[in-house]
Amino acid sequence: MEKKTYYIAVASGEILEPEDMNGNFEFEILASEEEIDQLQELFEESADAQDDTAARAMIPYRNYHNDKENDAADYYLREIYRKLHDLGTPATKEHIESMNILQ
Repeated sequence: MEKKTYYIAVASGEILEPEDMNGNFEFEILASEEEIDQLQELFEESADAQDDTAARAMIPYRNYHNDKENDAADYYLREIYRKLHDLGTPATKEHIESMNILQ
């Protein structure tokens, strides 16, 4: 499978190709179309989980550490970073490792 360069902005869930570069990005990866589809699916699942945490935030007596919605949001964010680490350039891998998010 042919891999191409993509630029990723995690907070906004953007996956940009070099010709579309007009914004900020945090990570550079090399990925096939299938791998980009997998990453896009993770971003969509993460967005859904984040929406669930916003609804849950209206319940003031639930603690974060006993909250399945926050657990789901955390899970998808870690999976996004895991995928970015797998596909990343050496600089991307090094940056993600320095974040200690994959442990």
